[in-house]
Amino acid sequence: MKLLVVGSKGQLGSDCCTLLAAENEITGCDIPRVDISSKESVDTYLDEIKPDVIVNCAAFTAVDGCESDLDLSWKVNAEGPKYLAQGAERIGSRLIQVSTDYVFDGNRPAPKPYFETDTPNPLSQYGKSKLAGEEAVIKYCSNHIILRTAWLYSATGNNFLKTMLKLVIQKPTRELKVVNDQYGSLSWSYTLALQIKKLLRSDLTGIAHTTSEGYSTWYEAACYFLDTMDVPYKIRPCTTAEYPTLAHRPANSILENRVLKDAKISAFTDWKDDINIFVDRYREQLLTEARAN
Repeated sequence: MKLLVVGSKGQLGSDCCTLLAAENEITGCDIPRVDISSKESVDTYLDEIKPDVIVNCAAFTAVDGCESDLDLSWKVNAEGPKYLAQGAERIGSRLIQVSTDYVFDGNRPAPKPYFETDTPNPLSQYGKSKLAGEEAVIKYCSNHIILRTAWLYSATGNNFLKTMLKLVIQKPTRELKVVNDQYGSLSWSYTLALQIKKLLRSDLTGIAHTTSEGYSTWYEAACYFLDTMDVPYKIRPCTTAEYPTLAHRPANSILENRVLKDAKISAFTDWKDDINIFVDRYREQLLTEARAN
């Protein structure tokens, strides 16, 4: 199968390129080779590659940055998927679009999860632009699947876990505050790539939630990760009000993978199990990087 991975330099894009290459012909692209906010750039590249499946991992994910740069966030997160969807429909490709928990307002009391059938109500520009991207994919591409994920991490790129490790390694005596009233599921991009591999063998369409099983707060997640890494730390829990940000963060980001489970193709396990494997595989690499930075 001929696959095009858009956003191949990111966490998920990198894992997709590595994991899916054994059984498929993979082409990875990113800025500046392709600018998904440009219809001309997208159409020209799709006509050149002619993929069977497009996996769009590209997004403007700086949540606070989306509040201050509306133009860029909507170009990348809304117009980009629209152009990919139109192009995919024109050349007969399947489109796998990666989306986010931020399409929900997060006001549902935890631990009650959000299902694929729940009505979105984004409260941030990031969430609003990603929802617009979802709607464009549904409108313009008949053969699509939208994957909503949350709290993504990997051994590459920037993410919450690597930031926490860097802070405690470089400033071991500093007490850190971590939010303890936002709930979600840490999700390993490698497992999401495994899920995409399963979906390539499936004709599933529509919307599917794709996060790890179980849930925690950011504080609980940080403590479990650092304990597993076996590094000392000083962290205290705080409220969202104590750690104000420009963009609204959902208090409840717990997603239920009902569609995948009903189809009996879910690749996800408990988030702690993935953390254990992740640390076992990358501990020394993560420590070396944290010390070097």
